Amino acid sequence: MVVVNWNRKELLRACLGSLGRQSDVAFETIVVDNGSSDGSPEMAEREFGARVIRNRENRGFCAANNQGIAASSGDFIALLNNDAEAQPGWLAALLRAGSAAPDIGMAASKVLVWEDPRRIDKAGHLIFPDGQNRGRGTGQLDKGQFDREEEVLWPDGCACLYRAEMLRQIGGFDEDFFAYGDDAELGLRARIAGWRCVYTPQAVVWHHRGSTLGKDSARRLELIERNRLLLALKLFPWSLLWLNPLFFAVRVAASLVHAGRSAGDTAHFPGLAGKLRMAAAILRGDAGALRRAPRMLRKRAEVRRLRRLSPAGVRRLILTHRLRLKDVA
Repeated sequence: MVVVNWNRKELLRACLGSLGRQSDVAFETIVVDNGSSDGSPEMAEREFGARVIRNRENRGFCAANNQGIAASSGDFIALLNNDAEAQPGWLAALLRAGSAAPDIGMAASKVLVWEDPRRIDKAGHLIFPDGQNRGRGTGQLDKGQFDREEEVLWPDGCACLYRAEMLRQIGGFDEDFFAYGDDAELGLRARIAGWRCVYTPQAVVWHHRGSTLGKDSARRLELIERNRLLLALKLFPWSLLWLNPLFFAVRVAASLVHAGRSAGDTAHFPGLAGKLRMAAAILRGDAGALRRAPRMLRKRAEVRRLRRLSPAGVRRLILTHRLRLKDVA
């Protein structure tokens, strides 16, 4: 069990407390702390007996999780964000689902919104053909529509299970992503390598949405935009990659319609000044992706060695689990 933390002492306390209520499964908790100054690491050791790996600086979600994964010795490795609280039976349900077949490399949780647990935060993931991705069912009232165990595209990294054998084969998180979209990149890379992902509604987590940088953070928006392009450059089949600008333009147009109504993510950037902040963040993200494009294309060549799914199969996979335009906007 790996929990990454950065200056979120009270959230971490609640997170670790929820892990203390797990039963029917033996596990070790590893907290990877990214240079916190609020006493989080000491609290985790003193109050919960967690094993703590201390970084001197904030190395980001990807590098910190990779440290925790490398320090783990189990056949399965669970991740839980420090802003999430696992309900009793969460870990046992994930382990049961993840170990049901040898080609299952990932297991996804039913993640509910902490502030309003009647609402879905994510139940697995969906993706738009330009690389933008988000949780399946995000924002919907939980009426039992996701109460069936089934295959999904990949799990959200805030609460998931990975098979250690899979991670040894394909590698861990791509540290060029730093944060946001990293779980999508790892998940799609795993699917390309032939691994499956199963979602189980018995594994329930409550999640504080956007608590790391905040929903109104321009830096968060910049990273999301940069990383959706890096994901496409690294993993998308060329038949979709050439169309990326078109899909992006369609999504932006739909978002502009919602912006006029102050709906969707645009509501977190009110007024003309807010919309200009959004535009600037997106442009910075695009520029950051272009600077890293040669590196991603080299990694694209490396992924070919892992391939079990043909480019046509990857295209079908993405389009089968396609995020609807009205949802992504």
